[in-house]
Amino acid sequence: MTGSPGAILVVGSVNADLVIGVDRRPSAGETVLGSDLVVYPGGKGANQAVAAARLGAAAGFVGHVGDDSFGEMLRGGLDTAGVDIRHLVTSPGSSGVALITVGPDGDNTIIVSPGANGRLTAADVEAARPAFEVARVVSAQLEVPLAAVAAAAGLSKAVGARFVLNLSPPAVIPGELLAAADPLVVNEHEAAFLLGGARPEEDPGRQAAALLRLGPRSVVITLGAAGAYVAEGSGDGTLVPSPNVPVIDTTGAGDAFTGALAWRLSVGDSLPDAARLAARVGAAAVTGHGAQSSYPTPEQVACR
Repeated sequence: MTGSPGAILVVGSVNADLVIGVDRRPSAGETVLGSDLVVYPGGKGANQAVAAARLGAAAGFVGHVGDDSFGEMLRGGLDTAGVDIRHLVTSPGSSGVALITVGPDGDNTIIVSPGANGRLTAADVEAARPAFEVARVVSAQLEVPLAAVAAAAGLSKAVGARFVLNLSPPAVIPGELLAAADPLVVNEHEAAFLLGGARPEEDPGRQAAALLRLGPRSVVITLGAAGAYVAEGSGDGTLVPSPNVPVIDTTGAGDAFTGALAWRLSVGDSLPDAARLAARVGAAAVTGHGAQSSYPTPEQVACR
């Protein structure tokens, strides 16, 4: 593997998270009162980069923000976290925005307006080749155009970097993109989507085996409070438990998991060992409000 140990590159989305707490979510046509609006920096890609950087990774980022006030906030949030933003482009128009409601159980519902994220192109990715050449692991998600994700997979292969694909939000993708994933990271619902509607509550071992038959080199299925299931090649899978923690807000917990996973893979951990650390990071992330604001330092993870 080329690149520097501990160096990862995230190709993905940056959003302003507009969060309101609610006692219950409204039915169609109904209005409910919520808490005061809070704005956090977010986006699946930015969240993964910040989670990794906070743990000690040398994290770089490829993406787009708008030239609005949200764009300034989002750029500043990544920079403050220590993420290399030389390949974060500011383009005319609005930044990505996520409208998030958080219930009393900590679970959330999210609607994303892509904004500038939809303007990330394969050419932008190719222009970031120097960042790919120093990364050991490249991580991507699906909140940006598929052409940009495919370019990231192809460039990762060209420079010898490991490619992590988080299939979120779920979408139909080409077989060659699935084949590049090492691992493919999905939650139970995303796994069910890929498998044509197999029930999320199906045994994760069976789901993982079925996903591997679709072509990825390895698979990680995140299971919320139950941890994660890891499978590689034709071998047996591994169930990785998650610490039992009080849940305040689950926003961005999956991104924290994937960012931590990518970082540990970049320093040479096996996939099961990387997932064990990632499960602790994901658990820590649900104990605070917001996404990036809840991500732990190495010292905080060690205490769990």
